[in-house]
Amino acid sequence: MAKIRLEIKWAMIFVATSLLWMVLEKLVGLHSTHIDKQMYLTNLFAIPAITVYVLALIDKKTKAYNGHMSYKQGFVSGMIITLLVAAISPLTQWIISTIITPEYFPNVIAYSVKIGYHNSLAEAEAYFNLQNYMIQSVVGALIIGFITTAIVAMFIKTKKSNL
Repeated sequence: MAKIRLEIKWAMIFVATSLLWMVLEKLVGLHSTHIDKQMYLTNLFAIPAITVYVLALIDKKTKAYNGHMSYKQGFVSGMIITLLVAAISPLTQWIISTIITPEYFPNVIAYSVKIGYHNSLAEAEAYFNLQNYMIQSVVGALIIGFITTAIVAMFIKTKKSNL
């Protein structure tokens, strides 16, 4: 447990960042009044998400590896964070959907049927529900976390010196 203390810390920071982002989305009306813009603007979460990974790997490089970290070390650290975030994501999604913004599913269901994205209420309800979003959150965390880790580790690794 002590070996992954930093990864646990940064996974919790990532989860907190995700929850705060959802609060922000709700406050600006992306889950109600401006739901038509939500599917586009929610992608801006990539900025704080990538920032958390960058700061996490810099922290790991500094504290665990005395400023010298290989790509493999950074990748492993990032993947541990990713696995932790993915493991916690169903709980995170439950908090979002039941506490932060319980009106999101009814609103997005109605909107998706209204604009013809889904042909029926039943079709929309089959897609926009807590169980489906929990599954999507795990899969999404794993895929996006893997890609983010692979790229961020390239930039954070210690560069070889020609000296």
